[in-house]
This record gives sequence, structure tokens and C-alpha cells, in this order.
Amino acid sequence: MNEQRLKNRTAFITGSVQGIGLGVAKCLAGAGANVAIHGLAGKEQSEATLAVLREAGAGDVIFFDTDLRDEAAISEMLEKLTSWNHIDILVNNAGMQITTSLADATGEIWNDILAVNLSAAFHTMRFLMPKMAKHGYGRVINIASVHGLVASVNKAPYVASKFGLVGLSKVAALEYAAVGSKASGGVTVNCINPGWTETQLIQPQIDARSAEFGGDREKGVAALLAEKQPSRRTSDPSEIGELCLWLCSKNAHNITGTSIPVDGGWTAQ
Repeated sequence: MNEQRLKNRTAFITGSVQGIGLGVAKCLAGAGANVAIHGLAGKEQSEATLAVLREAGAGDVIFFDTDLRDEAAISEMLEKLTSWNHIDILVNNAGMQITTSLADATGEIWNDILAVNLSAAFHTMRFLMPKMAKHGYGRVINIASVHGLVASVNKAPYVASKFGLVGLSKVAALEYAAVGSKASGGVTVNCINPGWTETQLIQPQIDARSAEFGGDREKGVAALLAEKQPSRRTSDPSEIGELCLWLCSKNAHNITGTSIPVDGGWTAQ
């Protein structure tokens, strides 16, 4: 239990019906927050996810299935969101990745990845952060990636979007740095930069590497880890959730504009 430390706070997490986003949502729900989740999910999956969050300890819960490539749809979602509740915590987690060489990447791939991974965060932040400022407390946590700090081949659109997200976060952190007080908690903006984490997003890469070992998934994962992540261990989405929870505390009022790697030493090399 997280001792209801977020009771009466409200969090909105994009891309939160699975993977890291769901891990974050469950952790914040366990601390008593009202939780708004989002994802391209059907009725059965969305209702099951809301039930999980209620059981975890959430106050009120709500679900949105907005396509984050559509700016008008984002605006409509945000209006509905803020009429439901004031948002204290924004976690921009929604993301997509398509591995392709720069030569083979298409304009459609580029536009879709930049829209979901970067532009959607821009729209949610510019809409919600002024409202946070009026309350003297707000937390924006952008789930970037190690690829917001270092590059890899065959990921040009993805790497560009994540480097952009880190830059956007630094600017917003500076613009809101003096808002609020130690007592209110202030308004902070930080990035979390996961390395290999057990989610569906990395499954295509696991499948490709496993194929090199006759379909042996364990060997495929080990090969990926050996190549980049010195700890040779993957992270669990719940671990990212616990870090988000800590960043939401008032004690974290002076931690802003940072990019925190959770990568087993990947970016230390």
C-alpha cells in the first residue's frame, strides 16, 4: 500500500491500458488518486482496466479512447477530462515505435510517430499546465526513453520524437519553475527514460532476435540485453510506476527539468 498519499489528487495517464502506462496507473491508484486512463481499447479491455484500478484503491476512474494523431480529438478529450476533474498529475506515456531504416521510412511513419510520441504531449501540456499553475501544484512526467538520450540504428522517427520530448520537457520545466512554493509542491516537469522494459512495444524486436535462436525467447531477450543494458535485467512497468509516485510527492518540488534513466547502465557507457 502507498498509504493514500495521493488521495484527492487526480492523474491522467495516456497509453495506460497496458505496459508502462498501466503500471503507472495502478501505482497511482494504489496511492488513492482519481485516475483517468487512455488507450485504443475496446469496451471489454477498458472496463477490465477500470476495475483493476478501482480494486487497487483509486478514487474515481474514467477512460478515453482518443486517437492521439488527431489534434481536434485531443482538444475534445481534454475539455471532457477537465470537466470531469482538475488534473494534478499528467503522465504522457502513449507511444509507438516502428523499426525501419532512414531510407525505408515513409512520411506516414514519421508523421504518426511524431504525432503520438511528441505532439500529443505538447497539446496535453499546453492545455493542462496553466491550470496546474493556478493551484500551485502540478506534476508532468513524460515517459521518454533511453532513445531520448542516445540513438540506435533503424529508429530515426522514434529517436527524433524522444529527443524532442526531452527538449520540450526542459523548456516547460523552466517556464513553470517558479510556480507555487515548497509548501504547495510547485509545478515540475521531468522525463523518465526507460531502457529495456517488459512491454508489448519491444515485442517485435524480441521476436526478431529470438528467431536468430530458433524461436528461443529467453535467448533472444538475453542477446538484446547483452548488447545494450549492462545490468542484463529488464525493468518491470511497476518500477516505473513507483518512480512516478515518488516524483509526485511534495518533497520532489525541486526536481524539475531532469531526464532519469532506468536503463541498467545503458546510457552510462
